[in-house]
Amino acid sequence: MANFRSLLLGLSRARSASLFGIGSSKYSRSSLNYKLESLNCAVSSPSGGSLYVLSKKLLVQVHLFSSAGLPSHMVLGMPALSPTMNQGNIARWRKNEGDKIEVGDVLCEIETDKATLEFESLEEGFLAKILAPEGSKDVLVGQPIAITVENPDDVKSIPADICKGFEAKGEESTKEWTDTAEHKVSIPKANFSRISPSAKLLIAHHGLEPSSLWASGPRGTLLKGDVLAAIKSGVQSTGAHKSDQELVAASTSTLKPTVHQLSQSAVPLHDTDTHEDFLNSQIRKVIAKRLLESKQHIPHLYLSSDVILDPLLAFRKELKEQYNVKVSVNDIVIKAVALALRNVPEVNVCWNDEKGEPALCDSIDISVAVATEKGLMTPIIRNADQKSLSAISLEVKELAEKARGGKLKPDQYQGGTFSISNLGMFPVDHFCAIINPPQACILAVGQGNKVVEPVIGIDGVEKPAVITKMSLKLSADHRIFDGQLGSKFLSALASNFSDIRRLLL
Repeated sequence: MANFRSLLLGLSRARSASLFGIGSSKYSRSSLNYKLESLNCAVSSPSGGSLYVLSKKLLVQVHLFSSAGLPSHMVLGMPALSPTMNQGNIARWRKNEGDKIEVGDVLCEIETDKATLEFESLEEGFLAKILAPEGSKDVLVGQPIAITVENPDDVKSIPADICKGFEAKGEESTKEWTDTAEHKVSIPKANFSRISPSAKLLIAHHGLEPSSLWASGPRGTLLKGDVLAAIKSGVQSTGAHKSDQELVAASTSTLKPTVHQLSQSAVPLHDTDTHEDFLNSQIRKVIAKRLLESKQHIPHLYLSSDVILDPLLAFRKELKEQYNVKVSVNDIVIKAVALALRNVPEVNVCWNDEKGEPALCDSIDISVAVATEKGLMTPIIRNADQKSLSAISLEVKELAEKARGGKLKPDQYQGGTFSISNLGMFPVDHFCAIINPPQACILAVGQGNKVVEPVIGIDGVEKPAVITKMSLKLSADHRIFDGQLGSKFLSALASNFSDIRRLLL
């Protein structure tokens, strides 16, 4: 890995002197497919000079070429720093134009859909041109972000307006897509915003033109009477060249707002001088998308239970006073949940979309929700059932600090089997959490509240007493769980809270 470019050039010259077009004025588009076992990376070029380098699970798109008037150079594309990443933001450039680059040097910090990660260089060279400046938003994976050269004297040979060529290519593809869309068959606009089922059937049956119908129902709804009135007035059909299905689709997909709606939308909700727009971070955009997909595609089953918190609080106080071990309530909850999952392994599953069935997880990895300025992160306590309370407490603090600083690595927040979201410290009594797919469960933990309940004393007499209760609400994937399995898990969890010392076993 000392000089990645030199090795590539050596391999290319061995096969063909003009494979990459280096040293020639023409850009060669020959196919390349080498397996570099010694470097533990695969290089392929399905369409010419585009190389996809896979090293340490990092996919980087690279273009190697040389053209007339320009020195040999390499175009670096936006890397895929996580399996779910399709675009990212340039948070900060660590290298400036003209700086020397060594193998392993951090070129820039990229804000992905999960965290802010460092983009390391895979070879030596000099940074000739930054194509995506600091603060660039929504840069697609593979889109050029920088140009590097081998020799420092070649830095000045890269023109300042070279980035315009890449922008022109993007604009050309966008224009081509727009032109194609504009040449699609236009659908007639309708004079209504909603349509009743009976009116839709009449339109399809009589072959009426939707744009010739006017709605009289509330909020611009086209009623059956409106269609019958149009038929009596002699409205012509659309002709035999349009099928009934096309007409119905046209009436429901392109709805023209009514005059009443236009008058309402013409009035701005807020004066532009009295409000400020807040830009969404890349992380929050992905969070919003994932949570929406979760609620749309996963049938959520909610089960709630209250547990007595007094034994936990007494145990925590004893650890601090007698053994000088400081653990939080959340640390103890993580341990209690992990042991409950070990006792009820059917709950420790994930949903497999490809097979359409649940998959049993081998290890118990607890994802802990941590609030950050950029959005909610879920660092993972792996093998939580096998760790002590003090080890869990220390790991939670370290991961939470990294999450708030945007320094989490992908393996520290990907691959959990069960999630916990605790809002008891804010305080919140109870709430329902949204499942984080492909996981099948998430536990929402509320704050502890003192309540008065009848308690049977030592003498067997029932007396009123003040106890502390904590609300737990389980959100489960109903494709996997039913009420019986969910209640079995909550029962095992409640047993861990009632006999808190079993957490030490």
